Amino acid sequence: MPNRAPPLLTELLQAVSRSFYLTLRVLPGSVRPQIGLAYLLARTTDTIADTEMVPVARRLAVLNDLGAVLQGTARAETHLSFPDLAAAQPEVPGGGTNSERILLERVAETVSLLANLSPGDRQRVREVLKIIISGQELDLQRFADASVEQIVPLTTSAELEDYTYRVAGCVGEFWTRICRAHALSSAALDDATLLRDGVRLGKGLQLVNILRDLPRDLRQGRCYLPVDRLATVQLLPQDLLQSSSMARLRPIYDELLNQAEDHLAAGWAYTNSLPRSAMRLRLASAWPVLIGVKTIAKLRRENPLEATHRVKVTRAEVKGILAGTLIKYPFPAAWRAQFARLKE
Repeated sequence: MPNRAPPLLTELLQAVSRSFYLTLRVLPGSVRPQIGLAYLLARTTDTIADTEMVPVARRLAVLNDLGAVLQGTARAETHLSFPDLAAAQPEVPGGGTNSERILLERVAETVSLLANLSPGDRQRVREVLKIIISGQELDLQRFADASVEQIVPLTTSAELEDYTYRVAGCVGEFWTRICRAHALSSAALDDATLLRDGVRLGKGLQLVNILRDLPRDLRQGRCYLPVDRLATVQLLPQDLLQSSSMARLRPIYDELLNQAEDHLAAGWAYTNSLPRSAMRLRLASAWPVLIGVKTIAKLRRENPLEATHRVKVTRAEVKGILAGTLIKYPFPAAWRAQFARLKE
């Protein structure tokens, strides 16, 4: 695939993810198409998994079929049309176009771009998508009968670790391998440490999402806080529907926030281990880490069980973080201090 991303990638990515599109634009051209395509395909499978109006069995079947096409073991012509899922995407207020619907309607075009990748890059994309889809399938099976009246929790902390790896840790691994092959091939780096920290970066971001989205997930019958952790403070998943349960949950919640912060600290070390000459890669890695640690700081101060208020970093704060990285880049000490400052 040439360094310039095909128009389809640019158009769809901008439509379905404004935040990731910013990261994609700052990436070096040598890795932008591969990472953009992998993201777009993962977003497609995520949309399939999240289309709640379609029965779970149908969503699992589509994920299985699409996964086989992506791995090259099934014909695209017979498995890349699912109008029922496209039609099930919600209407956009004001008569706008639903970007997820377009994503599903144009899936054959997106999948066809795999053929433009080199054999090595195609295999890397296939490997990460196989892991991601396995996590989405496991999620659908685990929560098939979940509802707000019947909340289904994870059982153990090991299940939480496994989940965060499947849906995000593996992305850090993929990102690292692609960048190492094309943008960092001559850099003197500790590959084992780089891969380990790349995985932790992804897992940390996913754990932040889980902790931030806890009220919404609970009302869909999903509890990603493991029973073995909740039992230590005598809480059941149903108790978390009440914001007043936060006082008892706080020790466990803070432990998980600390775990997420430790993962992101490894992600910050990952970012700073890259050569200073790799400014684009450093920025693309730094932005999600710094936004993540800012989110953690907000979650420490507020009651995340409050369903009417979703804790998030504002657009103004995101712009401030992005601007700060650019202003401070020429000054190593000021650059390195950003993570600690945003923790406060």
